Amino acid sequence: MQVLILSARTGWHTDELCRALAAAGHRARVAPYESLVAEIGGPDGRLLNEGASVFDADAVLARIIPSGSLEQIIYRVDALHWIEQRGIPVVNSPRAIERSVDKFYTTALLQQAGIPVPETVVCERADDAMNAIRRMLALGGEIIIKPIFGSMGHGLVRVGDPDLAWRIVRPLEQMRSVFYVQRAIDHDGRDVRMFVIGGRVIGVIERTAVGGDWRTNVARGGVARPTSVPSAWEDYALGAAAAVGADYAGVDLLASTTGEVFVLEVNGIPGWQGLQQATGIDVAAAVVQHLDTRVASTGAYGASEVNA
Repeated sequence: MQVLILSARTGWHTDELCRALAAAGHRARVAPYESLVAEIGGPDGRLLNEGASVFDADAVLARIIPSGSLEQIIYRVDALHWIEQRGIPVVNSPRAIERSVDKFYTTALLQQAGIPVPETVVCERADDAMNAIRRMLALGGEIIIKPIFGSMGHGLVRVGDPDLAWRIVRPLEQMRSVFYVQRAIDHDGRDVRMFVIGGRVIGVIERTAVGGDWRTNVARGGVARPTSVPSAWEDYALGAAAAVGADYAGVDLLASTTGEVFVLEVNGIPGWQGLQQATGIDVAAAVVQHLDTRVASTGAYGASEVNA
């Protein structure tokens, strides 16, 4: 099987995927999204990547999409849609990426699926954001202002004072930002990352914030260790991945000091280095095993040989 890995860059994750694909007897090639060239107007149209036909691949693994202009991002995701419409499995699918990369869309889908999420308000006007902030703060505790796009804890601001919140909100309105305001959950400094592949949880870690930082992301220095969780938590993680339509996902859950459990995020292009180091699970091998199943179920296996 010939697998194309589209990614913003090469590194540990692409190396792991290439290793696991080679171990399964497959051929892998890593290429950047920026080199996609669509040729339309011929008999069928072609999508090239560094001179090779993307449509000759048996499957595409869609890793991190690099930052860029709105036009660039839309073009790259549309290219993934075109690949999928040609009958080539894309993991994760562009639809799942669109849903999971947008915190507003993810949270709305989780709410619709009956999965518990923190109280959240999303809006465009600063006055609407401040009304929500004042209402939440009046009940005690703090709020978190998040960008609707982003990961690894970047751009999150936690505040407990309306005046300080205004100093954050006002410049964001001038930047035409969308406000994502969420009630902060009182907890003990730990959260849980559950890794879901193909409708099952393959690994669970507990992440602890260090150095006085309230964010537990391993990329920000959080400490990870393996843990176990109640079956109800696994159900939430599986339901969250299904809600966004992800083949594989990192699902973050948080337990409050009062015992309530909330799903905070569904990462549709998840990293797993911290989880693998903590648990010893070969995550890349599990991703490749699921990819084999996806390709076999679509009958796409061997497309590269047929098209050659």
